[in-house]
Amino acid sequence: MSAKTCAAAFVLGALSVAAVATQTNFKEPPVTNEAWTRPVPGFRIVGNVYYVGTYDLASYLITTDQGHILINTGVGSSVPQIRSNIESLGFRFADIRLLLATHGHWDHVGGMAAIKRMTGARMLMHEADVPVLEDGGSSDFRFYPKGRGTVYEPVKVDQALKDGEKVRLGATELTVHHHPGHTKGATSFTFTVRDGGRDYRIGIINMNGINEGVLLLKSPGYPRIVQEYAQTFARQKQMSLDVFLSSHAGQFRLHEKYKTGDAYDPNRFVDPKGYRAAVERAEQNYLEQLEKERQSPPSR
Repeated sequence: MSAKTCAAAFVLGALSVAAVATQTNFKEPPVTNEAWTRPVPGFRIVGNVYYVGTYDLASYLITTDQGHILINTGVGSSVPQIRSNIESLGFRFADIRLLLATHGHWDHVGGMAAIKRMTGARMLMHEADVPVLEDGGSSDFRFYPKGRGTVYEPVKVDQALKDGEKVRLGATELTVHHHPGHTKGATSFTFTVRDGGRDYRIGIINMNGINEGVLLLKSPGYPRIVQEYAQTFARQKQMSLDVFLSSHAGQFRLHEKYKTGDAYDPNRFVDPKGYRAAVERAEQNYLEQLEKERQSPPSR
């Protein structure tokens, strides 16, 4: 298929499914970050792993002969784009069997309820973020004790995951890594893919940034936030990866590594040094904020 034909199919597919994801009365908050909803065609990363998200909000399709795994959905309005990307790559949207997420913020799980309803897939989430998914983000620790209110359509979690647990579908086995800090249940997934006669160690890593307004030394909704950030950085620095992926395209420099229409080459995503540097940057930001708060304790 030519690039022009592929682009046309992508646009038409998005239009044809636009109504499907709106089968709920839930009204999503306005999305002000244009990069979160900007469409990009889906593409193959390595082996059975495909990028099916938007320009900045990463969604990953992992295909197997027993159905597919979808990790992250972006915001709710991204569902038609995700479906179009999956189908333009030659896969059936209805064959999604498992839904996973790196954490329970609306920009990564906003479409989970719609996709679960449309496909019948099972929702799996680390146990510490289950309450957030099931109340649509209201119990986010940042808004303790009053709650935030529902910011995405709540989704029922079918299985609560624990650190070190395995998630299997077909011949693919993912390892669950609890990497709290950004949220209480923030999670990374590692697995191995064989392609072109070699094994690639893949990591879909939840990068531990600190949201604006979060106070490390005064976080009553998350008393262990300081310790858990530190533990996560220590664990992430011990991980050995070939291919580093994350929740946001910018976190693993996707658009520097791949441009729409580039030939398939999994080696473009091999970046162990980039992974290490990204973790160290996040840790340095954490240490700087922690020191700043210690020097000038927060008043609230």
